Amino acid sequence: MKAVILAAGEGKRMYPFTEVRPKVMVPVANRPIMEHLILELREAGIREFLLVVGYRSDKIREHFGDGAKWDISIEYATQKAQQGTADAVRQASGFVGDRFILVNGDVVVGSNDLRKLAERATPAMGICSCADVKGLGVVELRDGNIVRIHEKAERPPTNLVNTGLYLLTSDIFSAIQDTRPSPRGEYELTDSLQLLIERGIPLAGCEVKSWLNFTYPWDLLNANELLIRKAPAKVEGEVEEHVVLKGEVSVGKGTIISSGSYIVGPVVIGNDCTIGPNCFIRPATAIGDNCHIGAAVEVKNSIVMNRSNAPHLNYVGDSVIGEGCNLGAGCKTANLRLDKGNIKSMGVDTGRNKLGALIGDGVQTGINSCINIGCAIGAFSSIGPGALAHGRIKPRSVIL
Repeated sequence: MKAVILAAGEGKRMYPFTEVRPKVMVPVANRPIMEHLILELREAGIREFLLVVGYRSDKIREHFGDGAKWDISIEYATQKAQQGTADAVRQASGFVGDRFILVNGDVVVGSNDLRKLAERATPAMGICSCADVKGLGVVELRDGNIVRIHEKAERPPTNLVNTGLYLLTSDIFSAIQDTRPSPRGEYELTDSLQLLIERGIPLAGCEVKSWLNFTYPWDLLNANELLIRKAPAKVEGEVEEHVVLKGEVSVGKGTIISSGSYIVGPVVIGNDCTIGPNCFIRPATAIGDNCHIGAAVEVKNSIVMNRSNAPHLNYVGDSVIGEGCNLGAGCKTANLRLDKGNIKSMGVDTGRNKLGALIGDGVQTGINSCINIGCAIGAFSSIGPGALAHGRIKPRSVIL
């Protein structure tokens, strides 16, 4: 059994983190989304992979290489133009045999679900029941088989969601050949699957129990809280005297946790970081490699990517900070409305009553600056001393 992973898209709704990387490479619990997926596929027994890449494919190739680091084999196919998911699958026609696993690279599915799907003899789609299906594809089911697929319907007829996970046969490629462009000018895989159904080839609905979907930046926080609990708690760095580590805390090689630091797991800290002295890191926080979390800094339920610093008197709550950022002394993020209501970010109701900043790569903030709830700051922007940042900020902006 071979697995084809679709990883060619940009993921514009994941702004500001996809300006410099494809969506599948956004880190959660200190691993790219797609790495979590590949590890689950490996656990399910898959050893041969084809990654269909496109947007900023260099980031994917550089990280995964030939797969030897994970004891798997990885090959690549390039979707040269963004012409839809069916066109992306078309690139795999010379790689797979008669049966193969196909999965979107921006989801994480549990190994038990993947194994169950791989054992099926006939084509199947992974489905799950969701309370909120807005913006998702849903399916109609009859006698265990899918009869109709609806892509982001305004009034979804069911709450059964297409998880982007499939067991397919080579029949899909002839259906793709006959697929017409959608209204937005792309070749949609769901249209190809509907053609198969109409030609009398059954597509079973296979229940998926462990599924993480990533659409918006705040989905990273939801997933981080779950995936961080799977990280093995091991301390490979240096922990000085008078440091408190409570619960499951992982500390990477070359990292120094200085005196007075108080860390409550689950927390994962990468390699070569400087933590403390006298800082407070609260649960569900992931700190990447080469980061500095300094004196009188509190970080809670957040993702801090590689080479980013919160060195002096900062508060970071329910936030995602990109790579290579630096927060000036006293810079703080707001994460709660005064009326405790749901927070909107970039015009979308996040469904969360706590959400801080979404800070793109290379952002610098001045001393005593403030970042309001749900603020999305484009890459390489600067927030001046004492300034208030709010709303959606374009890349390379200067806010004074």
